[in-house]
Amino acid sequence: MKIIVDNIHVHISGVKILNGVSLEVGEGEVVGLIGRNGAGKTTTLKTIMGLIRPTEGSIYIERDGSTIDVGRMKPYKIARLGVTLVPQGRFIFPDLTVIENLEVAYGGVPPDDLLEDIFRYFPELKKIRDRKGIHLSGGEQQMLAIARALVMKPRIILLDEPLEGLAPKIVASVRRIINGIKSEGLGILITEAGNIKRIQDLVDRVYGIDRGEIIYSGDVEGIMKDVDARRRIWGF
Repeated sequence: MKIIVDNIHVHISGVKILNGVSLEVGEGEVVGLIGRNGAGKTTTLKTIMGLIRPTEGSIYIERDGSTIDVGRMKPYKIARLGVTLVPQGRFIFPDLTVIENLEVAYGGVPPDDLLEDIFRYFPELKKIRDRKGIHLSGGEQQMLAIARALVMKPRIILLDEPLEGLAPKIVASVRRIINGIKSEGLGILITEAGNIKRIQDLVDRVYGIDRGEIIYSGDVEGIMKDVDARRRIWGF
C-alpha cells in the first residue's frame, strides 16, 4: 500500500496554507516531514486523513493493485482503507480507561489476540489498562494514542510530532515502538519540528517543508547539507 500526495493546495479562511505539496509514503518505510512550527506539517497530515479538503491537487491510495482517489473522501472511509492519524496533542478520552479508549477506536471489544499484539508493543499500558486517561503521564498518553491507532489495524500511520514534550526516557521508548511498527511492515509518516537528531536513525528518507512548500526530498544526510533547507528550517 502507498499514499501519493500530488500537488495539493490548501486554503483555510482565505489563507493559503499548503502550496503544491507532493510526497509519497509506502508500507515498510518511515518517512520524515521536517519543518518549523507553522510550516504546514499538521495541515498536510490532516489533509491526507480527509479532515481538511484540498482546494487543488489529488491524494491517492495504491492498494491491492488498485488506485483510489481519496482527496474528497470522508476520514472514516480513509481509515477503513488502512490509514490512521495520531494527532499532535494526543486527544485521548480523559474520562475513559486505557482499555475503553482502545474499544472506542476499534468500535467494540477488540479480540484478545489483537489486544495481546498491542500490549506486546506497550507492556506499560497493559499494567494500567484500567486507569483513566486523565491520570496518565504525558508519555503514557502518547503510547495510548499510538496504541489506539494500531488497534484499527492500519497499514500506514501518520504520526504528528509524537516525540514532542516527552522526557528522554519516554522518547527512547516511543522510538523503540516506531522501529517495532516498521519491522511489522507498516508505513509511517512522522513529522518533526526541528530536532532532526531524534528521528534521523528512524527514517528512510525525509521531506523538508517551509511555508507550505516542499523544499527538500531525499535522505537525512542530504537535508543537513542543503544550505537553503537548513536556512529555511533551522535558521542557519
